Amino acid sequence: MTDRGQFWRGLLILGRVSNLPTVWSNCVAGWWLGGGGSGWTLFELCVGATLIYVGGMFLNDAIDADFDRQHRRERPIPSGHVSLAAAWWFALVLLGAGSLLLIPLGWTTGYLTLLLLVTVVVYDVVHKRVAFAPVIMAGCRFWLFLVAASAGADGVTGYSVWCALVLAAYVVGLSYIARRETLNSAIALWPVLALAAPVILAQLINNEAARTPGIVLSALLVGWLLSCLQHTFWTGKRNLGRTVSGLLAGIVLVDLVALGWTSPWVGLVVLSFFPLALLFQRFIPAT
Repeated sequence: MTDRGQFWRGLLILGRVSNLPTVWSNCVAGWWLGGGGSGWTLFELCVGATLIYVGGMFLNDAIDADFDRQHRRERPIPSGHVSLAAAWWFALVLLGAGSLLLIPLGWTTGYLTLLLLVTVVVYDVVHKRVAFAPVIMAGCRFWLFLVAASAGADGVTGYSVWCALVLAAYVVGLSYIARRETLNSAIALWPVLALAAPVILAQLINNEAARTPGIVLSALLVGWLLSCLQHTFWTGKRNLGRTVSGLLAGIVLVDLVALGWTSPWVGLVVLSFFPLALLFQRFIPAT
Protein backbone atom coordinates (compact mmCIF):
# COMPACT_ATOMS: atom_id res chain seq x y z
CA MET A 1 0.00 0.00 0.00
CA THR A 2 1.31 3.47 -0.88
CA ASP A 3 2.01 6.10 1.76
CA ARG A 4 -1.12 7.97 0.66
CA GLY A 5 -3.19 4.80 0.92
CA GLN A 6 -1.81 4.11 4.41
CA PHE A 7 -2.63 7.68 5.39
CA TRP A 8 -6.29 7.42 4.31
CA ARG A 9 -6.70 3.99 5.86
CA GLY A 10 -5.08 5.37 9.01
CA LEU A 11 -7.70 8.12 9.13
CA LEU A 12 -10.51 5.54 8.86
CA ILE A 13 -8.96 3.48 11.65
CA LEU A 14 -8.45 6.54 13.88
CA GLY A 15 -12.08 7.55 13.36
CA ARG A 16 -13.39 4.03 14.16
CA VAL A 17 -15.72 4.55 11.20
CA SER A 18 -16.94 0.95 11.41
CA ASN A 19 -18.99 2.09 14.42
CA LEU A 20 -20.79 4.88 12.55
CA PRO A 21 -23.87 2.74 11.78
CA THR A 22 -24.45 2.56 15.55
CA VAL A 23 -24.26 6.35 15.75
CA TRP A 24 -26.80 6.64 12.93
CA SER A 25 -29.13 4.13 14.61
CA ASN A 26 -28.95 6.16 17.83
CA CYS A 27 -29.91 9.25 15.85
CA VAL A 28 -32.82 7.63 14.00
CA ALA A 29 -34.21 5.91 17.12
CA GLY A 30 -33.87 8.99 19.33
CA TRP A 31 -35.34 11.29 16.67
CA TRP A 32 -38.32 8.96 16.12
CA LEU A 33 -39.01 8.57 19.86
CA GLY A 34 -38.82 12.37 20.08
CA GLY A 35 -41.72 12.62 17.64
CA GLY A 36 -39.90 12.38 14.31
CA GLY A 37 -40.55 15.27 11.95
CA SER A 38 -38.41 16.78 9.22
CA GLY A 39 -36.23 14.41 7.23
CA TRP A 40 -33.76 17.23 6.67
CA THR A 41 -33.41 17.65 10.42
CA LEU A 42 -32.67 13.94 10.73
CA PHE A 43 -30.02 14.24 8.01
CA GLU A 44 -28.39 17.20 9.79
CA LEU A 45 -28.54 15.27 13.02
CA CYS A 46 -26.78 12.24 11.54
CA VAL A 47 -24.08 14.35 9.87
CA GLY A 48 -23.43 16.40 13.02
CA ALA A 49 -23.30 13.30 15.21
CA THR A 50 -20.95 11.62 12.73
CA LEU A 51 -18.54 14.55 12.84
CA ILE A 52 -18.54 14.67 16.64
CA TYR A 53 -18.06 10.91 16.93
CA VAL A 54 -15.18 10.77 14.46
CA GLY A 55 -13.64 13.92 15.94
CA GLY A 56 -13.85 12.40 19.41
CA MET A 57 -12.09 9.28 18.18
CA PHE A 58 -9.29 11.35 16.63
CA LEU A 59 -8.93 13.24 19.91
CA ASN A 60 -8.80 9.93 21.78
CA ASP A 61 -5.79 8.70 19.81
CA ALA A 62 -4.08 12.09 19.85
CA ILE A 63 -4.21 12.17 23.65
CA ASP A 64 -3.24 8.48 23.91
CA ALA A 65 -0.29 8.79 21.51
CA ASP A 66 2.37 8.16 24.18
CA PHE A 67 0.48 5.15 25.57
CA ASP A 68 0.02 3.70 22.08
CA ARG A 69 3.74 4.10 21.31
CA GLN A 70 4.41 1.74 24.22
CA HIS A 71 1.49 -0.67 24.06
CA ARG A 72 -0.21 -0.41 20.63
CA ARG A 73 2.46 0.37 18.09
CA GLU A 74 0.23 -0.79 15.25
CA ARG A 75 -2.07 2.23 15.73
CA PRO A 76 -1.89 4.87 12.95
CA ILE A 77 -0.01 7.52 14.96
CA PRO A 78 2.84 5.42 16.45
CA SER A 79 3.17 3.50 13.15
CA GLY A 80 3.73 6.83 11.36
CA HIS A 81 0.78 6.52 8.97
CA VAL A 82 -0.89 9.62 10.45
CA SER A 83 1.04 12.38 12.20
CA LEU A 84 0.11 13.52 15.68
CA ALA A 85 -0.37 17.08 14.38
CA ALA A 86 -2.83 15.85 11.74
CA ALA A 87 -4.79 13.89 14.35
CA TRP A 88 -5.12 16.99 16.52
CA TRP A 89 -6.15 19.11 13.53
CA PHE A 90 -8.84 16.65 12.41
CA ALA A 91 -10.10 16.25 15.98
CA LEU A 92 -10.61 19.97 16.58
CA VAL A 93 -12.10 20.68 13.13
CA LEU A 94 -14.54 17.76 13.22
CA LEU A 95 -15.69 18.41 16.80
CA GLY A 96 -16.23 22.07 15.97
CA ALA A 97 -18.04 21.39 12.70
CA GLY A 98 -20.32 18.79 14.27
CA SER A 99 -21.27 21.15 17.08
CA LEU A 100 -21.99 23.98 14.64
CA LEU A 101 -24.38 21.70 12.76
CA LEU A 102 -26.28 20.49 15.83
CA ILE A 103 -26.50 23.59 18.04
CA PRO A 104 -28.75 25.57 15.63
CA LEU A 105 -31.39 22.79 15.70
CA GLY A 106 -32.90 24.31 18.84
CA TRP A 107 -32.15 25.57 22.34
CA THR A 108 -32.56 22.18 23.98
CA THR A 109 -30.58 20.46 21.24
CA GLY A 110 -27.87 23.10 21.62
CA TYR A 111 -27.54 22.61 25.39
CA LEU A 112 -27.51 18.83 25.04
CA THR A 113 -24.91 19.06 22.26
CA LEU A 114 -22.63 21.04 24.57
CA LEU A 115 -23.08 18.38 27.26
CA LEU A 116 -22.24 15.71 24.69
CA LEU A 117 -19.16 17.62 23.57
CA VAL A 118 -17.91 18.13 27.13
CA THR A 119 -18.46 14.45 27.96
CA VAL A 120 -16.56 13.34 24.85
CA VAL A 121 -13.59 15.56 25.71
CA VAL A 122 -13.59 14.54 29.40
CA TYR A 123 -13.67 10.87 28.43
CA ASP A 124 -10.77 11.25 26.02
CA VAL A 125 -8.69 13.10 28.62
CA VAL A 126 -9.27 10.83 31.65
CA HIS A 127 -10.28 7.39 30.37
CA LYS A 128 -6.83 5.89 30.93
CA ARG A 129 -6.64 7.36 34.43
CA VAL A 130 -9.97 6.53 36.14
CA ALA A 131 -11.74 3.26 36.81
CA PHE A 132 -15.18 4.72 36.11
CA ALA A 133 -14.31 5.61 32.50
CA PRO A 134 -17.01 3.21 31.20
CA VAL A 135 -19.61 5.41 32.89
CA ILE A 136 -18.26 8.49 31.12
CA MET A 137 -18.28 6.62 27.81
CA ALA A 138 -21.87 5.64 28.48
CA GLY A 139 -22.64 9.31 29.09
CA CYS A 140 -21.56 10.07 25.52
CA ARG A 141 -24.20 7.72 24.11
CA PHE A 142 -26.76 8.95 26.65
CA TRP A 143 -26.38 12.56 25.56
CA LEU A 144 -26.28 11.59 21.87
CA PHE A 145 -29.61 9.78 22.17
CA LEU A 146 -31.17 12.77 23.92
CA VAL A 147 -29.70 15.18 21.35
CA ALA A 148 -31.49 13.13 18.70
CA ALA A 149 -34.75 13.05 20.69
CA SER A 150 -34.63 16.80 21.25
CA ALA A 151 -34.49 17.34 17.49
CA GLY A 152 -37.82 15.49 17.05
CA ALA A 153 -41.19 17.20 16.81
CA ASP A 154 -42.11 16.36 20.44
CA GLY A 155 -38.64 16.80 21.92
CA VAL A 156 -37.25 14.79 24.83
CA THR A 157 -39.94 12.54 26.32
CA GLY A 158 -39.92 10.40 29.43
CA TYR A 159 -39.65 7.23 27.37
CA SER A 160 -36.72 8.58 25.37
CA VAL A 161 -34.90 9.32 28.64
CA TRP A 162 -35.48 5.75 29.83
CA CYS A 163 -34.22 4.41 26.51
CA ALA A 164 -31.14 6.62 26.76
CA LEU A 165 -30.49 5.30 30.28
CA VAL A 166 -30.66 1.62 29.29
CA LEU A 167 -28.48 2.36 26.26
CA ALA A 168 -25.98 3.90 28.67
CA ALA A 169 -26.18 0.81 30.90
CA TYR A 170 -25.44 -1.38 27.88
CA VAL A 171 -22.43 0.77 26.99
CA VAL A 172 -21.13 0.55 30.58
CA GLY A 173 -21.10 -3.24 30.31
CA LEU A 174 -19.56 -3.14 26.85
CA SER A 175 -16.88 -0.62 27.85
CA TYR A 176 -15.96 -2.59 30.97
CA ILE A 177 -15.28 -5.66 28.82
CA ALA A 178 -13.42 -3.56 26.22
CA ARG A 179 -11.04 -2.18 28.88
CA ARG A 180 -10.03 -5.74 29.78
CA GLU A 181 -8.75 -6.14 26.21
CA THR A 182 -5.66 -4.07 27.06
CA LEU A 183 -5.51 -4.79 30.80
CA ASN A 184 -5.57 -8.58 30.27
CA SER A 185 -7.28 -9.08 33.64
CA ALA A 186 -10.13 -11.22 34.90
CA ILE A 187 -13.65 -10.27 33.80
CA ALA A 188 -16.58 -10.16 36.22
CA LEU A 189 -20.06 -11.34 35.26
CA TRP A 190 -21.89 -8.15 36.28
CA PRO A 191 -21.46 -6.54 32.83
CA VAL A 192 -23.81 -9.20 31.47
CA LEU A 193 -26.58 -7.73 33.65
CA ALA A 194 -25.84 -4.23 32.37
CA LEU A 195 -26.01 -5.50 28.79
CA ALA A 196 -29.46 -6.92 29.53
CA ALA A 197 -30.87 -3.56 30.69
CA PRO A 198 -32.69 -2.84 27.37
CA VAL A 199 -34.45 -6.21 27.53
CA ILE A 200 -35.55 -5.62 31.12
CA LEU A 201 -36.97 -2.19 30.27
CA ALA A 202 -38.82 -3.58 27.26
CA GLN A 203 -40.54 -6.23 29.38
CA LEU A 204 -41.47 -3.72 32.10
CA ILE A 205 -42.85 -0.99 29.83
CA ASN A 206 -44.45 -2.68 26.83
CA ASN A 207 -48.25 -2.84 26.94
CA GLU A 208 -50.29 -5.76 25.61
CA ALA A 209 -50.21 -4.53 22.00
CA ALA A 210 -46.45 -4.13 22.05
CA ARG A 211 -45.62 -7.16 24.18
CA THR A 212 -45.24 -9.73 21.40
CA PRO A 213 -43.03 -7.53 19.15
CA GLY A 214 -41.08 -6.56 22.26
CA ILE A 215 -40.43 -10.19 23.14
CA VAL A 216 -39.35 -11.01 19.58
CA LEU A 217 -36.94 -8.06 19.38
CA SER A 218 -35.63 -8.73 22.89
CA ALA A 219 -35.00 -12.37 21.95
CA LEU A 220 -33.04 -11.17 18.92
CA LEU A 221 -30.86 -8.98 21.15
CA VAL A 222 -30.37 -11.72 23.77
CA GLY A 223 -29.40 -14.22 21.07
CA TRP A 224 -26.79 -11.80 19.71
CA LEU A 225 -25.45 -11.05 23.20
CA LEU A 226 -24.97 -14.75 23.92
CA SER A 227 -23.23 -15.30 20.59
CA CYS A 228 -20.82 -12.42 21.40
CA LEU A 229 -20.17 -13.32 25.02
CA GLN A 230 -19.35 -16.95 24.27
CA HIS A 231 -16.01 -15.78 22.86
CA THR A 232 -15.10 -14.45 26.31
CA PHE A 233 -16.92 -16.51 28.93
CA TRP A 234 -17.57 -19.93 27.42
CA THR A 235 -14.49 -20.81 25.42
CA GLY A 236 -11.09 -22.23 26.15
CA LYS A 237 -9.29 -19.37 24.43
CA ARG A 238 -11.06 -16.05 24.98
CA ASN A 239 -11.28 -13.51 22.18
CA LEU A 240 -12.19 -10.17 23.71
CA GLY A 241 -11.80 -8.33 20.42
CA ARG A 242 -14.48 -10.43 18.79
CA THR A 243 -16.78 -10.00 21.78
CA VAL A 244 -16.36 -6.23 21.89
CA SER A 245 -16.80 -5.79 18.13
CA GLY A 246 -20.00 -7.82 18.24
CA LEU A 247 -21.35 -5.90 21.22
CA LEU A 248 -20.62 -2.61 19.47
CA ALA A 249 -22.69 -3.70 16.47
CA GLY A 250 -25.34 -4.81 18.99
CA ILE A 251 -26.00 -1.15 19.86
CA VAL A 252 -28.19 -1.14 16.74
CA LEU A 253 -30.29 -3.95 18.22
CA VAL A 254 -30.61 -1.99 21.47
CA ASP A 255 -32.09 0.88 19.46
CA LEU A 256 -34.41 -1.56 17.70
CA VAL A 257 -35.72 -2.83 21.04
CA ALA A 258 -36.28 0.79 22.13
CA LEU A 259 -38.34 1.46 19.00
CA GLY A 260 -40.40 -1.69 19.34
CA TRP A 261 -42.63 -1.89 16.31
CA THR A 262 -43.94 1.68 16.51
CA SER A 263 -43.07 2.08 12.83
CA PRO A 264 -42.12 -0.92 10.67
CA TRP A 265 -40.36 1.36 8.17
CA VAL A 266 -38.26 3.13 10.80
CA GLY A 267 -37.53 -0.26 12.37
CA LEU A 268 -36.29 -1.61 9.05
CA VAL A 269 -34.07 1.43 8.55
CA VAL A 270 -32.51 0.93 11.98
CA LEU A 271 -32.18 -2.83 11.45
CA SER A 272 -30.32 -2.21 8.17
CA PHE A 273 -27.53 -0.54 10.16
CA PHE A 274 -26.76 -3.86 11.90
CA PRO A 275 -25.39 -5.78 8.88
CA LEU A 276 -23.78 -2.53 7.74
CA ALA A 277 -21.83 -2.31 11.02
CA LEU A 278 -20.72 -5.94 10.67
CA LEU A 279 -19.68 -5.29 7.07
CA PHE A 280 -17.67 -2.20 8.03
CA GLN A 281 -15.92 -4.19 10.75
CA ARG A 282 -14.53 -6.57 8.13
CA PHE A 283 -12.43 -3.73 6.74
CA ILE A 284 -11.86 -1.32 9.65
CA PRO A 285 -11.30 -2.44 13.29
CA ALA A 286 -14.10 -1.39 15.64
CA THR A 287 -11.74 -0.67 18.54
